[in-house]
Amino acid sequence: MLSFMFATGIENSVPMIQNGRHRVDELEKCGFYKHWRKDFELVQEQGIRFLRYGPPIHTTWLGEGHYDWGFCDETLEDLKRRDIVPVLDLCHFGVPDWIGNFQNPDFPKLFERYAGDFAARYPWIQLYTPVNEMFICATFSARWGWWNEQLSNDTAFITALKHLVKANILAMYAILDIRPDALFIQSESSEYFHAESPGAIGHADAFNEQRFLSLDLNYGYDVSGRMMQFLRDCGMTLEEYNFFRTKNLRHHCIMGNDYYVTNEHLVYPDGRTGPSGEIFGYHTITHEYYERYRLPVMHTETNLNDGEKGEAVTWLHKEWANILRIRRTGVPMLGFTWYSLIDQVDWDSALRENNGNVNPLGLYDLDRNIRPVGKAYKKLISEWTHLLDAQTVCLTIPVFSPSEQEEPLVIREQAQARANRRALGSLGQPPLREPTIPASSRKLPEEVA
Repeated sequence: MLSFMFATGIENSVPMIQNGRHRVDELEKCGFYKHWRKDFELVQEQGIRFLRYGPPIHTTWLGEGHYDWGFCDETLEDLKRRDIVPVLDLCHFGVPDWIGNFQNPDFPKLFERYAGDFAARYPWIQLYTPVNEMFICATFSARWGWWNEQLSNDTAFITALKHLVKANILAMYAILDIRPDALFIQSESSEYFHAESPGAIGHADAFNEQRFLSLDLNYGYDVSGRMMQFLRDCGMTLEEYNFFRTKNLRHHCIMGNDYYVTNEHLVYPDGRTGPSGEIFGYHTITHEYYERYRLPVMHTETNLNDGEKGEAVTWLHKEWANILRIRRTGVPMLGFTWYSLIDQVDWDSALRENNGNVNPLGLYDLDRNIRPVGKAYKKLISEWTHLLDAQTVCLTIPVFSPSEQEEPLVIREQAQARANRRALGSLGQPPLREPTIPASSRKLPEEVA
């Protein structure tokens, strides 16, 4: 079994922009298709055991039940040979052309089959992020009009969100049917909205409730009355809400959360938002999410531009200090991720513009030369790994490396997990029903003379 997860990532974003005329393939922009063997070698050189990675969904998933597994087979077999544990990222901000976009109500069921077929082909994989950053994907696609359907209204936003979360849940069920001891690491943006003035307090309060919606639905957390009204006003039926309330798989989940300097916002009296910079920071905001869901936590994404003054190295040490602090307060913090391995392209426009701008955010540049933050992260991993392993005896994660997958212990763990699922399946939550008004309360009280 493995303990604290030091990780990095290779981003497989594929959103559509320009009203569906252009697909942003970040794997292509960053040269991964050409240099993937070198990239996996760099992961090993860093001393990193865990890699957030997934295949390009639009060229792998060709139709319902139809796939091109060639690139998947090649890359995943190489990760297996290197004994790197993949955290499989199946859907990252886009879907194949034949599905359309996240307004398509057929997407969740179609994705369920894709996830199940994927798990059946690669049964040695244990860690998954079925749908990445559901809240951000719905916001950018259907509230801010940047990606995919490029819509800008609350109904479209909730439609996209409920389809993304349902797809994530159905995918988890499908994967567990194949790999009963699978674990799911949500990678979700941890946000906070600050009121710029007293007139903005109402808007800020609403945004601070809405930021939880993707995880509320994913983990079956009952929302407030105001959020229930918001969901119903935007088209969510009681039957749909009951699905999220009763079909969640929170007991198989690690709450992965992402934090960047852009995750905190100022809210203005007219409802507009803008950047606030870091005010609370990762520790304070993560505590809010942990107190709400009470699940183990992993810091699944962070980075900063590698500037002349060493800003990225400073940010790395700041985030790491937050990790250590939050562990000392009793939160089961299981891992940390610098995202990503190599520089990104057009992150400065949130991928909504095809400018070809290289953003120096990686541990390595696009020529695969190590950056100062890469050296700092390698040193951090080498210095802290053994101490964290010694301090995390009671937080050992039931995850096994690829080289251990055929060992009797792992086979027994899977058998026990399958038996546990059957036992848990006999228990259920009662469905939520529309409130009924008692007959005795329907009559107005008689006036007393």
